[in-house]
Amino acid sequence: MFSLKRAVQSALVGVAFSIPVMTQAADTASTNTVNFSTDVIYQIVTDRFNDGNPSNNPTGNLFDGSCNNLRKYCGGDWQGIIDKINDNYFSDMGISALWISPPVENMNAVINDADGSTSYHGYWARDFKRPNPYFGTFADFDRLIAAAHAKGIKVIIDFAPNHTSPANEDVPSFAENGAWSDDGVFLGAYTNDVGDFFHHNGGTDFSTIEDGTYRNLFDLADFNHQNPIVDNTMQEAIEVWLDRGIDGIRADAVKHMPFGWQKKWMSGIYDHRPVFTFGEWFLGVGEIDPANHEFANESGMSLLDFEFAQRTRQVFRDNTADMNSLHNMIVSTNNSYQEVSDQVTFIDNHDMDRFHQNGGNPRALEQAVVFTLTSRGVPGIYYGTEHYVTGNGDPNNRARMPSFSRTSTVYNLIKSLAPLRKQNPAFAYGSTQERWLNDSVYVYERKFGDSVALVAINRSTLTGYNLTGLLSSLPNGNYSDVLNNRLNGESINVSNGNVTPFFLAPGEVGVWHHVGSNASPNIGHVGPMVGKAGEVVTIDGRGFGSATGQVRFGNQTANVISWEDSQIKVNIPSATAGKYDITVSRNGLTSNAYDDFEVLTGDQVSIRFIVNNAFTTFGENVFLVGNQHELGNWDPNQAIGAMFNSVITSYPTWYFDVSVPAGENIEFKFIKKNGSNVIFEGGANHTFTTPTSGVGTVNVNWQQP
Repeated sequence: MFSLKRAVQSALVGVAFSIPVMTQAADTASTNTVNFSTDVIYQIVTDRFNDGNPSNNPTGNLFDGSCNNLRKYCGGDWQGIIDKINDNYFSDMGISALWISPPVENMNAVINDADGSTSYHGYWARDFKRPNPYFGTFADFDRLIAAAHAKGIKVIIDFAPNHTSPANEDVPSFAENGAWSDDGVFLGAYTNDVGDFFHHNGGTDFSTIEDGTYRNLFDLADFNHQNPIVDNTMQEAIEVWLDRGIDGIRADAVKHMPFGWQKKWMSGIYDHRPVFTFGEWFLGVGEIDPANHEFANESGMSLLDFEFAQRTRQVFRDNTADMNSLHNMIVSTNNSYQEVSDQVTFIDNHDMDRFHQNGGNPRALEQAVVFTLTSRGVPGIYYGTEHYVTGNGDPNNRARMPSFSRTSTVYNLIKSLAPLRKQNPAFAYGSTQERWLNDSVYVYERKFGDSVALVAINRSTLTGYNLTGLLSSLPNGNYSDVLNNRLNGESINVSNGNVTPFFLAPGEVGVWHHVGSNASPNIGHVGPMVGKAGEVVTIDGRGFGSATGQVRFGNQTANVISWEDSQIKVNIPSATAGKYDITVSRNGLTSNAYDDFEVLTGDQVSIRFIVNNAFTTFGENVFLVGNQHELGNWDPNQAIGAMFNSVITSYPTWYFDVSVPAGENIEFKFIKKNGSNVIFEGGANHTFTTPTSGVGTVNVNWQQP
C-alpha cells in the first residue's frame, strides 16, 4: 500500500484552523479498509439523496418524483452521489466515508397496502449479485467507487443477508412472495419452498434471541442459513461487491441471524478481502444487552453503538438523563466492548426518529454532533442532519435531502471537527477521562500518547458555570477553540496541568487540542481482530519509527510485511488457536498491549449441533464444549451456549449453530450448567469430521453420566 509519511506535528498547539495541510499518515489513508477510527461516516439513503440520472427512475406506481409519498421511489441514485462527490460537498465537510443503501436488486412489486409501499430503501432483495437498476448499473457503481477514491473517500455498502422481501405463506401472489434469484437464475420463493431456503416458523415476537433468529422479522422471508445453497450464495454475493472495490460493510439485522453462521461468514470475508464491517443490533432506550457486547467481542464484526445513541438522545434531546449518565455510559461501554473504538457512534439513522424535532432547540443537535465527533468510536452522521432535518418514524425520517448548502452551523461544526480525527490521534484512539462533571456540564479529555484533546459542553440553556480546579494533560500554552466560537467557545490557558478558571456559558461548547511528538510506540487500532495463521493484520498507531522492529502475538513473533511510523502490516503467526495480546517493540521500547486478538484454528464452517433427550431441572441450561479453541478447549467457562430448544427443535432436544474449523476431526460433549454447577454428559467423547467448506449438522443423544 502506498502512503506518505506523517508530517512532524509536535510544535502545533491548539488551533485546528491553524494546522497546515499535512501529508497523510498511513493509518489515516483512504486505502486503509480495516480501520475507520480516523474517519467520519456519512449515511445516505440513496433514493432520497440526489437524482443525478432521471433516465433510470422507475415508472408507474413505483415512483413519485415529487417525493410526497415517501413509500415510493423518489429518484435518488448513484450518479447523484457521484455529482456531490465531484463538487466536494463531502470533502468540504471533512467526510471521508459514505455508507450507502443496499445496492442489490430489489423486488419490483408494490405492496398492496394503504400507501403502496416499495423497496426504495433497498432492504427487500431478490438478487444479491445484481445492482438495483433504479440506482444505476454496475458501470455506474464502479464510477461511484472511483469518484470516491479519487477524493480519498471510502464507500460502505449496506448488506442484508437475513432475508429477501415481504411474503405470505398462504398467499403466493402476495407481492413477489420473497422471490430469490442467483445472478438472474430463479431459485425459489417463500410458498412451496421445496429448496428449504427459508424458515417457516412464523413471525418473531422478539422475546428471545432464539425467537428473533429463527422466525421471520416482521413479514420478511427469513433465510435458512444452514441451507448450503443459501450459505454459498451469501458468501459469493458479498464477494461480488468486495471485488468491485467497496471499503466497508454494514450488515443489517445481525441480531436476527445465527451467531455461528455470521462468524463463519466474516471469516470468509477476511480471507477474501478484509474490510471494516459493522452490524445492526437494535437496542431501545435504556436497554443494555450482554448478548450485544458478546457479539461485538466474538463475531469478528463491530456494531452500531445503540447504547451511545440512545443515551446521547436522552441527554441532549429529551432531557430524560443528565451528564452523569452520559459519562457512566462512556465508562460502562469502555468496559463492555473489547474494541470500543471500533463501534460506530451516531445520534439517529433511518430506523429512528430524527434527532432534531420541529420546534426543537438547534443547540441540542449541535452539541450532540460535537459530542459524537469528539468521542471514542467511529462517528456517523445521518444525511440531512447538517440541515436540521426533522421527521418521526419510517418513512418520515427518510425525506428527500432538502439542500446542499454549506453554510449551516452543523455543516461547519463537522467541517471543523472531522479532519481532527486524522490530524490528532487523541480523537481517533484516545482514552477518555472525565475532568469536570455535574448534571449539565461534561468536560472530558481524550489522550493518546502525548496527544491530547479537551472538550467542554454545557447543555443547560439557562445556567452557566465557573470551571475552577480543572486539570488537563494539555502542555503549557494558550489554546483557541477549534469550533471558531460557533458555539460560544473561548480560548483557555493551561499552566502546569491547571486550566485557568473560566466561565462556561449556557449552551457553550469548547474544543481544544494538542498533537504530540509520539516518540514511543503506541498501538491505537488492530484490524481485523480475528483471523487464521498467514492472514494479514494491520496495526495502526504512532511512534513505531521508520526502522523495522518486532510485532508479537503473545510470545509469537509475526512476519513483518511493511513498517511505517503510523502503520505496520504483519502475517498472523502460526500460533495455537486462541486469544493473544499484540505488542510492538523497537529500539528497546515496547508499546501498550492490544488485547484479545483471536487466532482461529483455520477456515471456518457453520455446524448445527443437536443433542436429544437432554432433560434439565429448573435453572439448568445445556452448553457445548470440545477439543478445539472454537469449542472452548474443554473449559466449561468457555463453553458455547446456552443452547436453544424452542423453534427448530423442542425440549428436550437442544440445538446451536457454531463456527468451527473446517476439515477437522473434532471431539465434543454437552454439559449442563446452573451457575457454577457443571454436569458433563457421560460416555466417550462425541466425534465428528467437519466438512471442508459450507455448513453441516451433527445430531447425537445425551449420554447419561
